Amino acid sequence: MAVTPSSSEDPAPGSGPGSPPAAHRPARSLPLLAGALLGSWLVPTALISVGLGFLVLPLLVLAVAAILRVGGGLFDRLVAAALVIAGGVLVSGLLFSLWPWGIDPVPTSGVLFTVVALTGWLSRRAPRLPMRFRPSDLMVVGTGYVMWHYLHKPLAGKGPGERLEFLTTSEDRLNHFSYFVGIEHVGGYDFLHQEAAKAYMMSGEGVYPQGSHFLLAWIDSLFRSSADLGSPLDTMNRYLLYVLAAYALLGVALVWAARWIGGPRLRGWRTAAVCGTVAALVFSSNYTDLVTHGFDSTVIGLLMVALLAAFLIRPALRTPDFLVLAGAGLITVTYVYNLFGAVAGIGLVAALVVHRRRLRRSRWLLYVLVGAVTLGLAALPSVVSVLSDLDVAGTSNLGGPSVGADRTILVGGLLLALLAAAVPANRRTGTGQAHLAVVIGTGVVICGFAGWQMHTIGHVSYYFEKLAGTGVVIALISIGAIGPLLRATPPVRVPVLRRRIADGVLSVLSVATALSLFAGVQWGMESFKAAPTAWHQNSLMAWSRGDSWSDIGPRGGATVMGDLDGIDEPMMVLYSNDDYKNLKSTWVAALLRGRGGDMRALYETHWVNIGAEPRKDAEHDAALAHVKTAAQKLGRPMTVVVADRATGDRLRKELAGFQPRITVVEKPGNNWVAPWNQSFPGD
Repeated sequence: MAVTPSSSEDPAPGSGPGSPPAAHRPARSLPLLAGALLGSWLVPTALISVGLGFLVLPLLVLAVAAILRVGGGLFDRLVAAALVIAGGVLVSGLLFSLWPWGIDPVPTSGVLFTVVALTGWLSRRAPRLPMRFRPSDLMVVGTGYVMWHYLHKPLAGKGPGERLEFLTTSEDRLNHFSYFVGIEHVGGYDFLHQEAAKAYMMSGEGVYPQGSHFLLAWIDSLFRSSADLGSPLDTMNRYLLYVLAAYALLGVALVWAARWIGGPRLRGWRTAAVCGTVAALVFSSNYTDLVTHGFDSTVIGLLMVALLAAFLIRPALRTPDFLVLAGAGLITVTYVYNLFGAVAGIGLVAALVVHRRRLRRSRWLLYVLVGAVTLGLAALPSVVSVLSDLDVAGTSNLGGPSVGADRTILVGGLLLALLAAAVPANRRTGTGQAHLAVVIGTGVVICGFAGWQMHTIGHVSYYFEKLAGTGVVIALISIGAIGPLLRATPPVRVPVLRRRIADGVLSVLSVATALSLFAGVQWGMESFKAAPTAWHQNSLMAWSRGDSWSDIGPRGGATVMGDLDGIDEPMMVLYSNDDYKNLKSTWVAALLRGRGGDMRALYETHWVNIGAEPRKDAEHDAALAHVKTAAQKLGRPMTVVVADRATGDRLRKELAGFQPRITVVEKPGNNWVAPWNQSFPGD
């Protein structure tokens, strides 16, 4: 059966039979171009110079949205613009990393606005925004608001130092923060400045995907209206807020993508049912644990997968716009988390095959050239990783603390997606066939990776759970394809007002039902034996109660306990007899002084379980050996800070005459000074 292009069921604006011919497009006016180019530099420069750089990003989104031709609503257009900008910033980052201005907000913003102005002029597209809103826009935005409310709740009323309890919940986040800081310091991708970046991070400057860190670093420069980082403590707080915002945006992306896939046939209370169901599943999922575990790149990667998959399944836009969106999305996914590039690539190929009639045969050479350039750019960071001695097979099979993909949503959701895509009403459309191909392709990639791990190590491990997250995303957004199947035949000649009231009531009931069934909301009904409701037991609620705080210090503060001013050399902070707590305390002490690179040697702290009280001789001696190893790796003097005086005295005797010199300092608990009352270099 021939494929029916999705444009026939939902034509892109200006792409149908009534589209204005090329002769009626705006002429290319050189004075207009000159004015646009001048404004591309004057506007961001003026805003940044008066400390309003944070306005540059929404203006850029509006500018890109004005020259795209996708969807019929403003919110849809803004989402598409955001994905294009993400890809554009990451590609432009290759240039920013090599020129002398780094990621300074003025030149980077000027270049991006210039590209937008030139694109609009060359394509002869007059800026135009669809000022159409849908009631369900409130549900999409509301999902983000609810998530942000609960994510930010444990931080409310706390000082910058206290908030570090939630930054330091895992070792992974300290690594991610190091990449973020390294990019701002070196002025570009760490993998393009590997030697310089080593001063700011423990490892991975050449191999770990850095797209999420680059995006956040560039956004941070806009919010600060400067390329200067400012106080390390303030920088840590900003980074934590960016991560929480990214997770809230993941919820927004999933609800929006489900609605987008539903298309124009998804209307009224059925839209509310779809959006409410996806929101409820997001609220109740265990994926807030991604934040607790510090899987920051995973969160942003899944967000980008959701947006890209939605446009691949239902590309209700012109062919040039589709190619730009698809290319920007593929680049964004691979730069942010290259493992997800397999799912993105399969989805893109499937979409191109299904929607091949959109592509003009006379332009095949142009399409091949564009595809080759896009693939080359998308693969560049991964190629650099492999050339930087990355053991692909060994790394892929690594173990570690994981956040398991919910098997109920993963398996049941993908099966439901197959059902939705296979019903006659959907499979005869381009959208339905692209949906079916994306679902099958995602399943093949996930199952193939699982089979490879079972063959090589006998079980699935850390990176399988990461990759399976893309399956959860595809399953959730596929719920949008179910909505149009819930057909309702309205009574004949019902007054408009009455019909709208009835639709509003059904929408409220749909959302309430979804929250009860899938998020455990009981609407005031007491639980059996007064047990906590399922809603209060999910990971989002646990985070909101502050249950996920890092216990590496006293409950009143975080991390570095003691007045550490005046210590200029590398330091090992031992305030616990728990080696992992000591590792995080040491790491944060290094980051607060802009010396994350010290952790290349000081990671030995991971095996130092002394400092709070005396240990047995065998345990003490084993820990002492790692202290000495750290000093030898550093190759220069270091300081060890302990909480217990007896342990300090013993270490001083044992380390007397050791080279490189190790100075031992005690900071007993009664001398503890909260870190938010301390001053740090750069404050």
